[in-house]
Amino acid sequence: MTPRQALQQRLAALDAHLRAENPNLLPVLPTFRAFDRILSGLGLIDRHESLTTRIPWWPMVAVLGTFSAGKSTFLNGYLGEVLQNTGNQAVDDKFTVICHGPETRKEALPGTALNADPRFPFYRIADEIEKVAAGEGKRIDNYLQLKTLAGTRTKGKIFIDSPGFDADDQRRSVLRLVDHIVELSDLVLVFFDARHPEPGAMQDTLRHLVAKTVNRADARKVCYILNQVDTTAKEDNLEAVFGAWQRAIAQAGLVSGRFYAIYDQRSAVDIEDDGRRARYQARRDHDLAELQTRINEVEVARAYRIIGSIDSLTKEVEGEVLPKLREAMAAWRRRVLIGDAVWGVLLLALLGAVVQTLGGGFGAFLGWLSESGDSGLPLHLIGTALLLGGLFLAGHFKLRQFFARRIAATLSDRFGDVDLNLRQAFLRNTRFFRSIFASRPAGWGGRARKAIFAIREATAVHVQRINDLYTDPAGRRAREAAAGPAAAAE
Repeated sequence: MTPRQALQQRLAALDAHLRAENPNLLPVLPTFRAFDRILSGLGLIDRHESLTTRIPWWPMVAVLGTFSAGKSTFLNGYLGEVLQNTGNQAVDDKFTVICHGPETRKEALPGTALNADPRFPFYRIADEIEKVAAGEGKRIDNYLQLKTLAGTRTKGKIFIDSPGFDADDQRRSVLRLVDHIVELSDLVLVFFDARHPEPGAMQDTLRHLVAKTVNRADARKVCYILNQVDTTAKEDNLEAVFGAWQRAIAQAGLVSGRFYAIYDQRSAVDIEDDGRRARYQARRDHDLAELQTRINEVEVARAYRIIGSIDSLTKEVEGEVLPKLREAMAAWRRRVLIGDAVWGVLLLALLGAVVQTLGGGFGAFLGWLSESGDSGLPLHLIGTALLLGGLFLAGHFKLRQFFARRIAATLSDRFGDVDLNLRQAFLRNTRFFRSIFASRPAGWGGRARKAIFAIREATAVHVQRINDLYTDPAGRRAREAAAGPAAAAE
């Protein structure tokens, strides 16, 4: 199968998926394809690649946190099925992806099922693992597994249950997966254990999770959950524990955000005092209801995030990618010109050495150059000029290649949210037929600017269309609904 055929097959599968699961996003596909053509022209993606294969189209809910913080218990409770093992110790050392299926599979499918399927958020994640831990990419089954559930709450969503992790104790490959999950998820639930509320027990997780989300534009998607708070009922110090937890979050750099306190009713400790029990239950019920609402809303959030990603990418290309390309091109041009100057001086020095070796002095050499042949042309001068010009050009192109490779090595081949290939785009601008004085990156010009403008306008139309599905500021639909029965009665 050729790369073109593989891309067409993936796009056809995506089209079929959206028609079945979320037809409201079908009009967005042509906008993505228009953007593909711009990025391909710039060299930021290959000709037979597409942005549509680099973003997850299913809404994602990630459950992360410390060991024995009740992550799997929470998921089992929400899904209404004991799908994940639970316990006070680490009971699972893999990331489990849970999605809807025709039947419930408690026996997990291997990680290869996720790594090789472009519809899932872990497509080719083995390559990423290999980059941070050589040899680990081929052991993808040790990191990922897939389970299916034939329940209504998994329809249209993907849940990811993570093993508990401590950032100081885990391999870099696991942390790479955590970063990948946080980046792609629409909702991230970070669990902590109320039985260990002191900041020290949370510090490593906070450093890796919280600190990385402080400056994110979508930081609201991360919810921090203090689980098993029923264990604090004996001392009746929920507020004190909650305060210590919030201070720990603040120390990691997050000064605002939504915090939740919950516990599992089935495994809760007995709270003898009626008033205290009612207070804890009220807090738990309120926070659980809000979390469930957030989970139920991820499908709406995903639609806006997919459309919003287009606008973000246009800003990323114009505000970050193109300036970096221009900067790299300017550095390359500067080095090549300096190299040309040095090479030119060396050639002249070499010519002087040859003249001295042959004898007769520089004057005799000039006389020899000016001699005309039978045709009346100064053949010696022409031949010498061609020789020197050829040597200079040969050195010039060698210098171009040498400095292009040196600068390309400093550029990322996976830049930004969708892994744009800055290195490839830069090398496209250093091909032998491109002038070193070209200041505009290859593929960027008036036509590309117009296309970007059209994409932004299309994005606004997509957002308005999605807004119309969920909002009715003028009350038009309400009036039509009210007028419907009256019109039918007439």
